[in-house]
Amino acid sequence: MRESSLGAGAPVVRPGEIAGPGATSRGPLVPDAALPYLGIALFLLVFEIITRLDIVPQRFVPPPSVMALGLVQQFGQMSFWLDTWTTLWTWAASLAIAAVLAIPIGILMGASVYVHAALRTLVEFLRPIPSVALIPALILLMGANDQSKIFLSAFSAFWPILIQTLYGVRDVEPLAVETARSFGFSASARLRKIVLPAALPYIATGLRISSALALVVVVTMEIVVGMEGLGRRIVLARQGANVEAVYAIIFWTGVLGLAQNTLFSRIERRVLHWHTAFRGAAQ
Repeated sequence: MRESSLGAGAPVVRPGEIAGPGATSRGPLVPDAALPYLGIALFLLVFEIITRLDIVPQRFVPPPSVMALGLVQQFGQMSFWLDTWTTLWTWAASLAIAAVLAIPIGILMGASVYVHAALRTLVEFLRPIPSVALIPALILLMGANDQSKIFLSAFSAFWPILIQTLYGVRDVEPLAVETARSFGFSASARLRKIVLPAALPYIATGLRISSALALVVVVTMEIVVGMEGLGRRIVLARQGANVEAVYAIIFWTGVLGLAQNTLFSRIERRVLHWHTAFRGAAQ
């Protein structure tokens, strides 16, 4: 496999490594499919006991059962669902913009040594910049609005997709490309029939990683700037000393993150069932 010189130590994830069909140890009593739920149940039980015994003061961290009750109360408020929708559509728009920009650029950088050499330094300069550090400058330039929130979230989601696409293109077997060239395949045909199919698992993994980052940045922007969405709802609950609501909404953002990761994983396994990393995993 050819390795790119871009970012020694750049976080490249092989297809299926995160939330993918990794090997799990089979226990004689508990089916593999039940292990994640068992782990969650044990965690919540221990958490409940610790808070009920006041090892962790309940005035700061309520028990999970109290958080669940607070979340149920939030479900009955229309404003809660409007804030959820605001956060989700902003997240979706950010991820879409990041993908539309990062995938073509990653393909070009992976396929052309000249494009790679021209953009490598710029990528290495911009990629390590923390998204949160850009908030003050972004507010000055664009104001506190949905456009600035989408821009910052798309900026953070851009890099994992770019790096994964770049390495996916670079990981294509050279012999396959040379064989296609010897059979008279044009450059565009080699890209469509060989390079892109081989790089798709990497791109899909990059999208899944970036989807989580985009959600984190969207909620962070809403908290820091006070923009509409679940982040501002957390701030308002804190200002009202409603500890249960604070943790309930935080828990809800975690549920949304888990849901989107699960959705991407299922789509990834079904669409890329032909790849060795996912073969036999599609249901």
